[in-house]
Amino acid sequence: MYGFILHAHTRPEQAEAFEQLFRAYVEPSRAEPGCIEYHMLRDAQDPTLFIFYEVWASREALAEHTALPHMREFHDQRMDYLRRDFEIREIEMLSPASAARA
Repeated sequence: MYGFILHAHTRPEQAEAFEQLFRAYVEPSRAEPGCIEYHMLRDAQDPTLFIFYEVWASREALAEHTALPHMREFHDQRMDYLRRDFEIREIEMLSPASAARA
């Protein structure tokens, strides 16, 4: 498995647009064969900070996800939404991923 936590610090004027864009990606991402966990969160004290917690079956599964046309398009335009580039922390899974999704 391959997991990471991503911080997206959006421009204040782009925070709502970023949320709408990525809310539409959550369920399709979860439906991808290599997706184990995919969660989009918004910081309660800083509404311009979005946090993604993702676990994929492998780095290859994540590579397939990031190669999808909508993800490539967003990657090319990400700085229109962000104050600074993504902060990504790879994580080591110490407990199994949850079996059920709510």
